[in-house]
Amino acid sequence: MHKKRYEQINETLYYERLDNGLKVYLLPKEGFHKTYGLFSTNYGSIDNHFGFKGQELHQVPDGIAHFLEHKMFEKEEGDVFQKFGQLGAAANAFTSFTRTSYIFAATNHIKENLDTLLDFVQDPYFTPETVEKEKGIIGQEIQMYDDDVYCQQFYGMLRNLYANHPMGIDILGTEESIAQITADDLYLCYQTFYHPSNMTLFVVGNIDVEETFAWIKANQEAKTFAPIQEIVRVFPEQTYEEVVSYSQLKMPVNRSKSVLGIKGLPQNLPQDPKERMIFRSALHLLLQMLLGNTSENFLRLYNEGIIDDTFGFEFNLDREFHCALFSSDTDKLDDFEQEVKQIVLNYRSDPTVNEENLALLKKKTLGKYFQSLNSLEHIANQFTQDLFGELTLFDMPDIIKGITLEDVYQAADQFICEAGFSRFDLIPE
Repeated sequence: MHKKRYEQINETLYYERLDNGLKVYLLPKEGFHKTYGLFSTNYGSIDNHFGFKGQELHQVPDGIAHFLEHKMFEKEEGDVFQKFGQLGAAANAFTSFTRTSYIFAATNHIKENLDTLLDFVQDPYFTPETVEKEKGIIGQEIQMYDDDVYCQQFYGMLRNLYANHPMGIDILGTEESIAQITADDLYLCYQTFYHPSNMTLFVVGNIDVEETFAWIKANQEAKTFAPIQEIVRVFPEQTYEEVVSYSQLKMPVNRSKSVLGIKGLPQNLPQDPKERMIFRSALHLLLQMLLGNTSENFLRLYNEGIIDDTFGFEFNLDREFHCALFSSDTDKLDDFEQEVKQIVLNYRSDPTVNEENLALLKKKTLGKYFQSLNSLEHIANQFTQDLFGELTLFDMPDIIKGITLEDVYQAADQFICEAGFSRFDLIPE
């Protein structure tokens, strides 16, 4: 196996790509009792139009990646959760816009749990009867999230920013879209995206690296997989023209809630993985300088009653999309939009964007980062989300330390454009 030493965080990451294409990462952590195994495929809710290179392209119903995640746990011989439970492990799974991940946590029987994780994900079982049964379960889940204020805020804004793109569609799909899903659809998606060459296995905890890798290699060598093929994913071209500048929804809330979003265009992103990692971190730091809870802008807006302690923001960057979202409960909806928008647009002349504030925020960001490494669960959940080419979650300290004010301005120049702004309000009924 290859290994990479990270002196700053006192960690050694081991990695190998197997003959079947599976990327394996192992992170031994002495002194910890738990071990986490995460098996992730580079496939999420936005991947609804696809095929193999040189072959027919397919369009599948919205919500199918999440539906498939649910169905993977159900086998002819029973529920996989029960098997993990018998081995003393807790299991879970989650689907995002770009990935589907399966995870277990255990303190013993690590080989058996690891085999169970690999085996159940690599052994699909779908029938028309079980698919129909699942539609009712996921339909109830959709109805539950339809009543969730924060979900409605989030997806309301994404529908504005990505009106013609699958990013604007709920990860769960709709009751109408999941009603169209068939067992054949699930097998098609599985056979396309669940090949080992499109997947990553990450194990972190109190493990012996050589022993654990031998278990994984033996498990994979005992199985037969189809030849590796190149996956083609089709997405509509992203433009600012598709951005819906304003929309609203009435719900039973006590106060109005507003979200201001900024859409970035993929063609404006750096192509080099390291430059992309710098880009993401630089924008995080910029937003903290402009509107972090200790910034002058935040305090002014708070004192003027434009925002309250519900105010928050996030910057998301992943395959096929990047955007920033600012949200708050507020009785001054128009003021919220105008003030936050002007603060962000005027980043080059804002006095809070300076070398001193950047240095302080870099230290604060590094402090939070080092603290997060005490959680194996955090490492396991974040690792596959933070793969940028050969760079990983553990390269972040060097990236953050190296960011300059010029990097911040350059990232902002590439991302912030007035045509990319949108507003979504939740109004009391």
